[in-house]
Amino acid sequence: MAAASSATAIPSLDKVDFLKLQNGSDIRGVAVSGVEGEPVSLTEPVTEAIAAGFAAWLLDKKKVDASRKLRVAIGHDSRISAQKLQDAVSRCIASAGLDVVQYGLASTPAMFNSTLTEDEAILCPADGAIMITASHLPYNRNGFKFFTNDGGLGKNDIKDILERAASIYSNFLAKGYSVKASESVKKIDYMAVYTSDLVKAVRKAAGNIEKPLEGFHIVVDAGNGAGGFFAAKVLEPLGAITSGSQFLEPDGMFPNHIPNPEDKAAMKAITQAVLDNKANLGIIFDTDVDRSAAVDSTGRELNRNCLIALMSAIVLEEHPGTTIVTDSVTSDGLTSFIEKKLGGKHHRFKRGYKNVIDEAIRLNSIGEESHLAIETSGHGALKENHWLDDGAYLMVKLLNKLASARASGKGVGSKVLTDLVEGLEEPAIAVELRLKINQNHPDLKGRSFREYGEAVLQHLGNSIASNPKLQKAPVNYEGVRVSGFGGWFLLRLSLHDPVLPLNIEAPSHEDAVKLGLEVAAAVKEFQALDTSALDKFVQP
Repeated sequence: MAAASSATAIPSLDKVDFLKLQNGSDIRGVAVSGVEGEPVSLTEPVTEAIAAGFAAWLLDKKKVDASRKLRVAIGHDSRISAQKLQDAVSRCIASAGLDVVQYGLASTPAMFNSTLTEDEAILCPADGAIMITASHLPYNRNGFKFFTNDGGLGKNDIKDILERAASIYSNFLAKGYSVKASESVKKIDYMAVYTSDLVKAVRKAAGNIEKPLEGFHIVVDAGNGAGGFFAAKVLEPLGAITSGSQFLEPDGMFPNHIPNPEDKAAMKAITQAVLDNKANLGIIFDTDVDRSAAVDSTGRELNRNCLIALMSAIVLEEHPGTTIVTDSVTSDGLTSFIEKKLGGKHHRFKRGYKNVIDEAIRLNSIGEESHLAIETSGHGALKENHWLDDGAYLMVKLLNKLASARASGKGVGSKVLTDLVEGLEEPAIAVELRLKINQNHPDLKGRSFREYGEAVLQHLGNSIASNPKLQKAPVNYEGVRVSGFGGWFLLRLSLHDPVLPLNIEAPSHEDAVKLGLEVAAAVKEFQALDTSALDKFVQP
């Protein structure tokens, strides 16, 4: 046990627009100075106001009687601002009269799990949990994700917490800033519990064999985030060889590559590690381990559409005919694979992992069975795992296939996984171009960037309707999705930024350019739209 720090006093406070810190279902800001043009927004007083806002929200939500104190678990990834923010959050949660349990370096999925585990010896379950992370963003950023046993908080809850925080911060401004926590803060190694559960899951799937991965060589790339535990705490107890694993040490400056399974340099790094070590499989995580991807023994990347296809194959073996919910930028080849090869149903929804998960939950509530919600980013959640997007659990599902294949005498290669995605059509060309909206341009005519972006999409949709070479997707939940020239494009409005991302997939560069030219022609009259990335792509 360690005492929480005592009163902190800051002589002057800047005014803060708390709602600008919202990033969908997360809170994100700048926590470290040093990057030009990026002033610190997550100061200690701001952080304490957010923590107090969460404490007030949780007290309202749980409505417990005075005989029981609520318990909040706090964890963080490897960022250099983690300790400072953890101390500030702990101070404020404790001063609100709640019990604080610090987990130290942890993964986002483990924080949610702590609200489900029932073991008073390790102070579980937590009534609420806070993960201090900014996923794969640069070293100077940080943020917060919040959980109860109902799952991750959604956009409306985050807005509520930030509005409460703004009110609390106003009191700091009016009355002077001083937060004092007299309560003690407890520390627990919850990651030991979480990793033990992952190990048990693989052993159980393999028929209770102690070391079902014996003989497998699996390398892990944690990108210096929080996922380094997977090699020593999960794979090695299962019998796997993990030599050649890299960047397992937490380092919040991320000196080797961005911890992001969508990043080309990151995927190149894990692919090279697999080939150099002649490993059977490579596994890569993002900073806080809620996203992941893999690489087979030949160096083939099992990420994005391919990871979705692989997980769909595994889930549809267990639940024939089930609906797979994905984000909007998945390929037509994936739809064909899920529906024609696997016999499932592909429900292509919106971008945003919370959107995808919530849609799967909604489908189940109206009688349409869904067991997997997964984004091309590597966020994947299973019904069997409480709809938690857990990168480590996704990889456990792959390990289960390897272990069961070995137990049935099929060897120790990754071919069992590669065979599951045989027949998946992958496009020769796949690009994402970002068309930015200049919010200061007179063409906005007083409109918000969102209203302007919607006008662009409306005009594109109308122009496509009269083009015989192109066909709008009959079912579409986001932006304008169109098929033609053997491929497709999707133009949509970013969830948070003044940007219209354009995704194009096609069987050749020439066909991709044809699709790009159709978009360029349709949007050229929108002068506030920066089409330079598209113009460059379609140039001969």
